[in-house]
Amino acid sequence: MKKIIFIGILLFLIAISFIPKFISFERTPFQKNWITYKAQFIDTNRALDTKNDNISTSDGQGFALLFAVFSNDRKQFQDMWAWTQQNMQREDHLFRQQYSPSEKGECDKKCISAQSNASNGDIIIAWALLAAENKWDRQIFLVEGLRVLDAIKAKLIRQQFGYQLILPSETGFELPDDRIQINLSYWVFPALNLFTEVTGDPIWAEIYQSGTSLMTSARFGDWNLPSDWLILSEDKATLEGANSTEYGEEANRLPLYLILAQDYQTQLIAPFIGFWAQETMPATLDLLTGQRSETLANAGMKAIKAVTEAKMNNEDADVTLPQITPETDYYSATFILLSQLPIVKR
Repeated sequence: MKKIIFIGILLFLIAISFIPKFISFERTPFQKNWITYKAQFIDTNRALDTKNDNISTSDGQGFALLFAVFSNDRKQFQDMWAWTQQNMQREDHLFRQQYSPSEKGECDKKCISAQSNASNGDIIIAWALLAAENKWDRQIFLVEGLRVLDAIKAKLIRQQFGYQLILPSETGFELPDDRIQINLSYWVFPALNLFTEVTGDPIWAEIYQSGTSLMTSARFGDWNLPSDWLILSEDKATLEGANSTEYGEEANRLPLYLILAQDYQTQLIAPFIGFWAQETMPATLDLLTGQRSETLANAGMKAIKAVTEAKMNNEDADVTLPQITPETDYYSATFILLSQLPIVKR
């Protein structure tokens, strides 16, 4: 009997010794960064903007949900989604723009529903929900995602000036004289592609095409770059009167959204690559005055630059993106992770 037990143990040990040759339990760079990100920026199932009094924003919550999907972190996704539904989703299925920890749970659904939304957050959360359904085959995520899409379509899309436009919020951006203020970074191109694939509704492809058309026509300054904000009228796009006249963190993410949508149109991405080729890359550039900020681009902006250039040059196998460390700020950490999505399967 002892001999049989000994042989059994020996065979087990031999079998275990061969497992690493066939199965790797090593985490991917994306999963390692996600674990660090969770430890630094996720608390009680909400994403914390640690540089802004630990508020949570709808786009930040959406990105965190998306990262959980791509890291196959189903429990974290479900917990964060439950918190988001309870604390940020309005009665119309859109999401209020931000949550403040000072509320201490005192804002009920009526209170939440009275607050303004941000369309990029609505779009990113819908993207995460549909991606979750694709990943885990949970029909409820599809149902909930489609509810968000219906609300976006009903309340936030305007057909004007020959474009399908995304209002940045339900109110406040339709201006006198039939002008509209927009932010092109709200065109989350990979999300729009997925919406088209899932629903078959042509409006999402039309919105996508409007975004790329505006990226071509609404360019400003010596570098021919889009601004974070611009105002459209019947005959022109202008920066005068816009919330900002700068190219900054928001416009800088547009090439990454195109890469994530597998849209490698040179004419869309070339102005960004030209701007990035400078010896030093400023965090912002005023497109009216040409004034560069003294602050340099942060690690998140540089990660977007690195993966975009690598993809455009067919060199993504060689790209190395930063690791998230305790010193990494919230914005940079978020866009380091987002920049890893085009190469997450490596």
